[in-house]
Amino acid sequence: MSAVQRVLMVCTANICRSPTAEVILRHRVHRAGLHGRIVVDSAGTRTSRDAAHPPDPRSIAHAARRGYDLAGLRSRPVVEDDFRRFDLIVPMDRTHLEHLQAQAPADATARIRLLMSFAPSGSGLIVPDPYYGSAPGFEHVLDLVELACDGLLEYLYSPQGAR
Repeated sequence: MSAVQRVLMVCTANICRSPTAEVILRHRVHRAGLHGRIVVDSAGTRTSRDAAHPPDPRSIAHAARRGYDLAGLRSRPVVEDDFRRFDLIVPMDRTHLEHLQAQAPADATARIRLLMSFAPSGSGLIVPDPYYGSAPGFEHVLDLVELACDGLLEYLYSPQGAR
């Protein structure tokens, strides 16, 4: 892997799943000594243009228990330029996958892949939205995202992931 790789995590409002995935992948990138070679960001498909909201307090609290700091992040919407700037756009579920594929220019659709497609035996699975659920839902999201981010980092190292 020689060039900088840019990865965008995407969920609905960019306040639960995608900021969690952003921070977990950043943590893994840093731990692997690849800071500056893999850049990670997150966005939402339904976030208003002037959003800039912090992540959901429950996401912040559950992530903090595992050593991840989401507190400084702010939500933002997916914008047209994201399809040019990012090498990989990673939605959390099929609804966002379809939305992004419909919005993307034709040359960008191959770079849109579900997060769970990077997890062992996770192809086709989704990261469920914990927003309307309870504490176990946020913990389940963390479990899934950690697993998938390990696989995503391996993919970024692989010949098909390297640019």
